[in-house]
Amino acid sequence: MDLNQYLEVFIDESKEHLQALNLNLLELEKSPTDLGIINNIFRAAHTLKGMAATMGYSDLANLTHIMENVLDGIRNEKVQVTSQLLDVVFLAVDDLEAMVESIASGGDGKRDVSMAIAKLEQLENGNPSSIEQAAKEIAATTFTEKIQPKNKYDQYERTIIEQSQEQGFECFELTISLRPDCLLKTARVYMVFEVLEKCGDVIKSSPSVEQLEDEQFDSEFTVSIITKEPLDDLKMKVMKISEIDSVNAVSINISQIDNDDQTIDAINQNNIMETKPDQQTAELVPSKQQAAEKRPGKAAGSKTIRVNIERLDILMNLFEELVIDRGRLEQISEEIENNDLAETVERMTRISGDLQNIILNMRMVPVDTVFNRFPRMVRQLAKDLDKQLDLEIIGAETELDRTVIDEIGDPIVHLLRNAIDHGIERPEIRKANGKAEKGIIQLKAYHSGNHVFIEIEDDGAGINRQKVIEKAIAKGIITAHEAADMSDVEAFELIMAPGFSTADIISDVSGRGVGLDVVKSTIESLGGIISIDSREGEGSVFSIQLPLTLSIISAMLIELGDEKYAIPLSSIIETAIIKKSEILLAHNQRVIDFRGRVIPLVSLKEVFDMDHDEVLDEFISILIVRKGDKMAALMVDSFIGQQEIVLKSLGNYLTEVFAVSGATILGDGQVALIIDCNALIK
Repeated sequence: MDLNQYLEVFIDESKEHLQALNLNLLELEKSPTDLGIINNIFRAAHTLKGMAATMGYSDLANLTHIMENVLDGIRNEKVQVTSQLLDVVFLAVDDLEAMVESIASGGDGKRDVSMAIAKLEQLENGNPSSIEQAAKEIAATTFTEKIQPKNKYDQYERTIIEQSQEQGFECFELTISLRPDCLLKTARVYMVFEVLEKCGDVIKSSPSVEQLEDEQFDSEFTVSIITKEPLDDLKMKVMKISEIDSVNAVSINISQIDNDDQTIDAINQNNIMETKPDQQTAELVPSKQQAAEKRPGKAAGSKTIRVNIERLDILMNLFEELVIDRGRLEQISEEIENNDLAETVERMTRISGDLQNIILNMRMVPVDTVFNRFPRMVRQLAKDLDKQLDLEIIGAETELDRTVIDEIGDPIVHLLRNAIDHGIERPEIRKANGKAEKGIIQLKAYHSGNHVFIEIEDDGAGINRQKVIEKAIAKGIITAHEAADMSDVEAFELIMAPGFSTADIISDVSGRGVGLDVVKSTIESLGGIISIDSREGEGSVFSIQLPLTLSIISAMLIELGDEKYAIPLSSIIETAIIKKSEILLAHNQRVIDFRGRVIPLVSLKEVFDMDHDEVLDEFISILIVRKGDKMAALMVDSFIGQQEIVLKSLGNYLTEVFAVSGATILGDGQVALIIDCNALIK
């Protein structure tokens, strides 16, 4: 059988299970006796082993199998969890990751894992001799021992059965035969599912529920159910349904189906399911409410597919054109004032709005998919550099466009490595400076307007402004005259110049500035901005501002003179009209009192260098906008109204227009610039 068609699914799911291993091993180091974490690790390794064996990657399967045995020793309290033991397991995970990467890049996934196996066998804690013996037995075991139940179970279903049995549930296979003269077979199937769902949770049927609905079966079907009901009671309840001829049942034990060839059978039946690690560790048995929602026509478990991002790009581009035409239709409808046309346009607007939300959400991915690989890296670097630190991750649920997610990982890795190597001091130095011996690096993500901000903050030594300037002058990046007029922000940005470094000795981990020019160029290529703030002796903050790259946004259209502009609704708190007398002056800056808080008042005409007169009108229209916890009031001439707009780039020649993030085409064909409120708030 050609398994290449399942290769992409195998690679994606393997990476997910490896990430689950890394995260749970880190948690295990903090809570070495937590049985739940240990079981999570064991299940991830067990699933990976079965998948690798199915696909024929023997090195990957063998190493995972032996590692699984060590984990089983931990689970059964025969082996004690220590930092040294986890170091060995992490090294084995590194080998697993290398093999998966080899497969992903078109390789054969082969690797010399003898060293990793030897280290696992020679663990000093617990009872190493029994581990070694078990490892040898596993190494000598082929993956062809088989017991075939009637139903075939994929890994997710086997995990559910195993966990349910650990909680005192039973798994039964019921083979139900209908009478030959049964006229409404689908109705009988529905009644059987109704009865069984009141007794427990149906996890599988053969034929599938879709085939049962379409009567694509003769007179017999098999259902697998997890329940606490006695088997005889189950059979009796099903037999009470009319036109049921017989019910044959068997109790299923996990040992009967816990073998790798079952996965091949599952593949043959197209039963590979995309199962996320968090799905495997979720509630073991669905609630009765969930069971009630599952009719016979719905298969147990979520159904998902993987879609190439290029297809979503094409879909988005087509929908952008639809939105532009929709805006034109809305304008024509207002001009003609025809009720039938107005109703049709209103319905089209509502339907296309729902479609828009679906398309946009399909492209959005939590930054957690990037962030979750950093704790392992930070742990290892801290050990290598003999430093103590904690990584705090905030806002991992913040969503970002998939295309940006794919590119942002490496820049963040480099910034984290810099923070660990050159930001956080050694414990003895921190203690001498009156700090806690353990440093803290905070990785934070949050939305602000039509942007996502990612901040890497450390409480380390900070950046020495004078040292940066001296190095920059020595390298000819700036002159002494230019340095004299530099602000702190400008001075700190010098470390992102090509080849710049403040380190006296460049380590193999990082050099402050070495590679930061690449970080900057990568972020700018995504339409983002990176800024640096630092206080010597207190720490540094690297802030990355990224566009959501949502091509379609809700915006408020405003007028400035004869021009129309769009401001993303996500940046706006509210609109207001104030009296001229309410404008105050503080430090030569116009401000207003907004609900007891003094915020700056910004004239957009001044920002865009438009002709403007001193404010003469008694009443002034303003927009209150925000960036994080900071706010500002923007002065406008008038409000046009809210509208869905398509965000278009200004092109390669207008890449650095201040406070403008793009443009849009309005329904009447006019072009309106989109204002970037984040640039206006300092």
